[in-house]
Amino acid sequence: MNQRQTLPILLKEQHILLIGGGNVALQKAEVLSHNNISFTVISKEVHPKIKTLCNDIQIKAFKTKDIQETLIVIDATGNDKVTTKLLAYKKKHPLLLNVVDQPKVCDFYFMALTQNAPLQIAVSSSGASPTVAQYFRDKCQALIPDDMETFIEELQAQREKGVIAVDKTLKRMRKISSKAYLVGCGLGDPELLTLKAYNIIKRIDVVLYDHLISDEIMALVPKDTKKIFVGKEKGFHTKPQEEINKLIRKYIKKGYSVARLKSGDPFIFGRGAEELLYLTQKGISTEVIPGISSAISGPLMANIPITARDYSNSFTVVSAHLKGNSVNLDWVPMLAHKDHTVIVLMGLTRVNEIVHEANKLGIDRQTPCAIVSNASRKSQSVLTTTLKNLKEVSLEASRPAILVFGDVIHYTNKLKESQK
Repeated sequence: MNQRQTLPILLKEQHILLIGGGNVALQKAEVLSHNNISFTVISKEVHPKIKTLCNDIQIKAFKTKDIQETLIVIDATGNDKVTTKLLAYKKKHPLLLNVVDQPKVCDFYFMALTQNAPLQIAVSSSGASPTVAQYFRDKCQALIPDDMETFIEELQAQREKGVIAVDKTLKRMRKISSKAYLVGCGLGDPELLTLKAYNIIKRIDVVLYDHLISDEIMALVPKDTKKIFVGKEKGFHTKPQEEINKLIRKYIKKGYSVARLKSGDPFIFGRGAEELLYLTQKGISTEVIPGISSAISGPLMANIPITARDYSNSFTVVSAHLKGNSVNLDWVPMLAHKDHTVIVLMGLTRVNEIVHEANKLGIDRQTPCAIVSNASRKSQSVLTTTLKNLKEVSLEASRPAILVFGDVIHYTNKLKESQK
């Protein structure tokens, strides 16, 4: 393996000579300007944008005598004659030379730098691929907490007083850099994740997940990420919410960033609000990542419009399952409303109680109903029936599933007829 003999260093308060005035020179001028580096530009023609970045511009042909006392020169001309002159000059004079796109003759390379701040990360590909360097620069930038500048300034003030507390600094760093995420993972199809959810899953230290998170989404989690199952397993019950909260806090205190993967959207019947409250009360930095809820998109995946002209002009989303495993039937009277759709989450195991309550209230037994199981996944299935036959049909359905009541089911049947 070719190991380059390089030493990354920072040169303070240096003046640089930039030769060239075209697009390539502009790129270098932007880097120098962004990092508050003093520089002179020499070129016969100069890009208009360079004129806004540099006050010291000489419109002329370059000559070696222009170097004078300058120790650092950038050749951005693309002109072999200029490069030859500089290489010859360098044999007799002290000079650090960078010839753009010619790494073999460079004394130094430009690194891809994170934003100009007290904490700055530089990434280099040794001139081989600026694109690769910029890609990992952006990855590094995402790792730097927003309030890092204040923290660095505090440490600088302490150092000037002779105070260097390594262990205390590391402990504080873990607290600053660690973060909890409540990530909405949508319906289960990885392509329906938001970009933000995907990026977090790919770079997180620890994930907590349950049986509702699809295998396809879990396959996105890197192998070296710690995975903790907090859902139902054979012979065991779901971990209590209090225990899940404590697990998140445990790994945050160790300096890890933790993602609690939530099916659908974290705040739609998902106890995400409870987790957010707990973490906020413990002073843990937490971010909620919205996800596609099965309440809205589950019917859509089955070609069931929640609202459609002449079928439904409003909808309601409810949960049939409440705290303490109690059943919620307060919404059942809404099944009598015409032009209205009712979407029921966690209702498949409560079908008997739902049908019993509907019959007691005299709800039309021909009320259309659909059961959408495993929406968006390869195992997705859709069963359409009526309130009268719901008990019998529900025995064929698998979980997770949603129930959809309303005349929009007739719209789906109309679609099927039009395809014949």
